[in-house]
Amino acid sequence: MPTDQQSAHDTPHVHTDGDRRRLEFSPGMIQSEMLLSRPDHLLLRYARAMMCFTLFVPRPRHILMVGLGGGSLLKFCHRHLPEARITVLELRADVIALREQFMVPPDDARLRIIETDAVSYIRQHPACADVLLLDGFDDSGLPPALGSARFYADCLRALVPGGVLVANLFHYDPHYGAMVKRLMLTFRGLVCSFDGIAGNNRIIFAAKPERQQSGRASAGRAARTVRLVRWRTLFGLAFLNRLLPAWQLWRLQRRRRQPG
Repeated sequence: MPTDQQSAHDTPHVHTDGDRRRLEFSPGMIQSEMLLSRPDHLLLRYARAMMCFTLFVPRPRHILMVGLGGGSLLKFCHRHLPEARITVLELRADVIALREQFMVPPDDARLRIIETDAVSYIRQHPACADVLLLDGFDDSGLPPALGSARFYADCLRALVPGGVLVANLFHYDPHYGAMVKRLMLTFRGLVCSFDGIAGNNRIIFAAKPERQQSGRASAGRAARTVRLVRWRTLFGLAFLNRLLPAWQLWRLQRRRRQPG
């Protein structure tokens, strides 16, 4: 995943067990998992939770992803969001080389996988994406550069007004609290999280306000969704948030099957 330095023991390994294929850097540390019989199915709970970005931006035009892994999110978005362009930033050539084993579609007019440093790329591409998915882990966790205040500021600039950032974080990361505070500061409080729906993963959503013609920020759909999720949590209705991933995936799959 995107990090400037790689340790000698984090070579990606592919393991196949029956219908399941997974990607690991270290034994037992699953980076991605898929079903051979259903390659675009989202098997891991955290990936299903990240797809809730469609509550904030239902019909994205451009999705920018940091971290390829086995391409689970890429494959689902490519199939069920046919109007969206997808750009994936992956630093490691050895991870990209596994794309055929994980049945990742070839690059085309809608899809590009770029071997690059995500930190530099995002800094150089302002206002380029409706959705920014951050899922860039290596064998030691989240690289510090992907949780810094400067990086989050660059992410805010990379989003168009009304766009949303989705970050996959581990709650036991010693820097977890600091990263959430940086996101709150950068996105001026328009931040919420889906806790308790993906094990140790915490899925954080941060919305960029829309702009009115006068130049003033307006609430917009993404900002209103952030407030709704936070309201449910505040009033003890977090269980409703936990139902959202399954509901939203069903809606996307149903929409994809409908003609026109």
